[in-house]
Amino acid sequence: MPIRTNRGRAAVYRRLWGWPLRSPRHLVGAIVGLIVIAIAVAIGLSHLHSGSTNHSADFTNPSFSSIANAPPSSQVLAPPAAGTSEPTTRLASPPETPSSAPPAPEALQVVQEWGQAWVNHPVGMTNQQWLAQLQPYTEPEFLPQLASVNLANIPATQVTGPASSITSYTSSVVALLPTNGGNLQITVVSTPQGWQVSAYTEAS
Repeated sequence: MPIRTNRGRAAVYRRLWGWPLRSPRHLVGAIVGLIVIAIAVAIGLSHLHSGSTNHSADFTNPSFSSIANAPPSSQVLAPPAAGTSEPTTRLASPPETPSSAPPAPEALQVVQEWGQAWVNHPVGMTNQQWLAQLQPYTEPEFLPQLASVNLANIPATQVTGPASSITSYTSSVVALLPTNGGNLQITVVSTPQGWQVSAYTEAS
């Protein structure tokens, strides 16, 4: 039985190998079939190779990793300028510098009236009464600081001359006011409510 089986298989193989040689048509058909099979195998292998490459590139490509992990930029990149290919960095505008100007007469008038109220602290006047006469000429934010002033420590009792500008801008003026207890250096600023005192120091 095994001998017959082997002989049968050999006969089948001879028929398969001999079929292309029986005629030119059989030979051409066999060659075309082999070419089609080879092309199909090659296409399948190329698809498998490209798929594995693209899958791994998402995780191993250094440029992909650096973009994913890059921190947010603190600068704003503007579109490329005309004629260039590089983006430009748009920086914030610098703060405006105050413009110098002659002192406003209204600012010097407020300095004069505030100084006259400041030196007016007769014996028996309370701190609240003193603040009440300063309030019309003072910024609200500055009043709490004046509330801590001890009236007994104010040596001046009289304004002895007109206010004169030291530095002057369109929105603020620093002026010097003479008193019988020394000079006052007073800063006034322009507000929606008009010129108001925002600071002072006792100058020599």
